[in-house]
Amino acid sequence: MDLMQAMKERRSVRSFTDQKIEGETLSQLKQSIALCNRESGLSIQLCLNEPTAFSGMMARYGKFTNVKNYIVLAGKKGEGFEEKCGYYGEKVVLAAQQLGLNTCWVAMTFSKSKGKSAAKLNADDKMLMVIAVGYGTTMGAKHAVKPISELSHVTGDMPAWFLGGMEATQLAPTAMNQQKFLIELNGNTVKAKISGLAFYTKVDLGIVKYHFEIGAGKDNFKWA
Repeated sequence: MDLMQAMKERRSVRSFTDQKIEGETLSQLKQSIALCNRESGLSIQLCLNEPTAFSGMMARYGKFTNVKNYIVLAGKKGEGFEEKCGYYGEKVVLAAQQLGLNTCWVAMTFSKSKGKSAAKLNADDKMLMVIAVGYGTTMGAKHAVKPISELSHVTGDMPAWFLGGMEATQLAPTAMNQQKFLIELNGNTVKAKISGLAFYTKVDLGIVKYHFEIGAGKDNFKWA
C-alpha cells in the first residue's frame, strides 16, 4: 500500500481488539518513529500494553474502548513545535496504516499525567498529545470534507499537481473535523495558513502540509 492509498483508507478508530502489536509490524512501527525523531528532533514514543491513560471518565466521554497502545507526541517546546508534532505524527499514522494498524489522534480525552509517566521523557520535554494505535474493531467511518474551493486560493488555472495536493489535504484528519486551513498558490510557491480560531489548528496545519506534499509531489513546489 502506497501513501496515497493509506490516506484514502485511513479512518479514526476509537475501539480496539486485544490483538497485540508484535513481530515485524512492531519492528517497522518502531523504525518509523525512530526515523521521525531523527528528522525532527522530537521525542515521539510508543507505549505498549498501557491501558491506564484511557481508563478514566474523559476517555469514556470520548468513546474510547480498550485502548492499550498509544504514541506520545512530545519534544522541546519552541517555535513550530505544534506544527512539527502534526507533520511527523501524521507521518507515523500513515506508516501505521500501511502496516495494517488503526489510529486516532487524541488531544484531551485521556489522562495526560499517566501518558507522560508511561513515556520516558526528558525533564524539558513537553507532551502535546497522543495517537491511539492498534487493531480496530472496525475500520472507522468517512468524515465530511469541505470543497477544494473553500480550502484553497489560486489565481488563474489550477495546476494538476496542486489539485493532487488539495485532494490529499481533504483526507487530512483535523481536530473535530474543522478543516480550518487555507492553501494559497503563487507561481510554484505554496503557502499554508490557519483560517480562523479553533483548537489545535497548528497541529492540523502540520498534518495538512504532510498530506499536501504527498499529493502534490515535493519537487513541484516550494513552501512560502
